[in-house]
Amino acid sequence: MKPKFIASELRNHAPFTTFGTMTGIIIMAVFVHFQISAEISSFLFWMTHPFHVFLSALVTTAMYRLHDKGGVFRTIIIGYLGAIGIATLSDSLIPYVGEWMLDLPNRGVHLGLIEKWWLVNPLALLGIAVGYYLPRTKFPHAGHVLLSTWASLFHMIMALGTQIDVATWILTALFLFLAVWVPCCTSDIIFPLLWIKKTGDAG
Repeated sequence: MKPKFIASELRNHAPFTTFGTMTGIIIMAVFVHFQISAEISSFLFWMTHPFHVFLSALVTTAMYRLHDKGGVFRTIIIGYLGAIGIATLSDSLIPYVGEWMLDLPNRGVHLGLIEKWWLVNPLALLGIAVGYYLPRTKFPHAGHVLLSTWASLFHMIMALGTQIDVATWILTALFLFLAVWVPCCTSDIIFPLLWIKKTGDAG
């Protein structure tokens, strides 16, 4: 896959990711202003993260199916790795790095595939099934970006204390953008197409 293609995809998705980040900052402002409890943030994280995994699996699988008619087992592996691996990076690991760098008081790693395995893994498989039989990517990708933004946001809100300075606002916005921009494009576009290239080389 050419670096120019990757750079083009990242550039094309930056404006929508920026919009998603802005919605995240607005939601964060509401939570801070009204002092909404961390329990609500936790509940919303465990709502958005599993559905993010579902849409990620759907789009990754659909992208692969639209360009390659590989076997069912191969498709399941691609869809699962693209969804679980990259959604965990986007929703949990990158936000945690931000929480650690900001020294947020309640920081922690929340891994859906382990903590809520009974919910996250079946939704990943459901997304793979939908993407396999109904390979569409445009609308699901838009929803994927927003859900990823909000899941990352609620992960970080859970770690916040009562005092939030300007630097925290700015760096939270930066980490929200990075947590969505590269992982979502990787999951939805770059990762499945890398497998297609390998298939072509093998044949």
